[in-house]
Amino acid sequence: MPWLAGFVLLGQAAGTSQLSELLAGPPSGTTTSVALVLVLLGAFTKSAQYPFQGWLPGAMVAPTPISAYLHSAAMVKAGVYLVARFAPAFAAVGIWRPLVLTVGLVTMIAGGLRALRPWDLKQLLAYGTISQLGFLMVLFGIGQPEATAAGAALILAHGLFKAALFMVVGIVDHEAHTRDLRRLPVFGAGWTPTKVVAVVSAASMAAVAPLAGFIAKEKAYDALLHGTANDKLVLAGLVAGSVLTVAYSARIVAAMLRPDLVAPPEGPRPASPHARPGPFRAPA
Repeated sequence: MPWLAGFVLLGQAAGTSQLSELLAGPPSGTTTSVALVLVLLGAFTKSAQYPFQGWLPGAMVAPTPISAYLHSAAMVKAGVYLVARFAPAFAAVGIWRPLVLTVGLVTMIAGGLRALRPWDLKQLLAYGTISQLGFLMVLFGIGQPEATAAGAALILAHGLFKAALFMVVGIVDHEAHTRDLRRLPVFGAGWTPTKVVAVVSAASMAAVAPLAGFIAKEKAYDALLHGTANDKLVLAGLVAGSVLTVAYSARIVAAMLRPDLVAPPEGPRPASPHARPGPFRAPA
């Protein structure tokens, strides 16, 4: 693994493998720069950053609760967490910020664009997760306290709204026997609680006030708005990615309320007036 090789090199350069000591007295020099590139390659792969993102949509074949937990809220954050730990000590090293910010912004925008294409609701959410991971990579990777605080808020918000959305898709898949936008039924009054969860969660992802996603995104913008010219350039990239976030969030809302708005039906859409009782919806 690249980051294991990076850790070995960092340990050799610093004379210690204790993370606390390494971050308290970070080494410098060519060996450190090479080590950081290797560490970042491992972090990018673990957190599905472009061009290493292909594994995450493929992992969506797992059962929906697994997708909700591992591939949305927990496991994919490991690379982001590593960057968050290392950034305060190494963000000023020449290669760090250009590499992390470029990869993070490309991932956020490319993932957002890709989320506008799938007909499969789970694939849509998967590419939305990739886009949000790019956002997190930027916030933590820039190495500024205000941006790091915003990243911490976004990690919490993302875990909440994305896990809930995956569970909603699981309910749809179980009851309608499809996740394809072109084949979804018209959800009737019995689906109202599930629709509410979907709309509120998608609204948080799109940063609609006063939800958690809004608070996190406003904090992110504020952290960069009054910074340097480079900070404002990064902010412009985040705003562009956020526009795409609103667009694919709207696709999810439309799928639950008016699927014809986002997907041409393959035939007459059947009605689905009833959903499972409360305990089945409770996790979402």
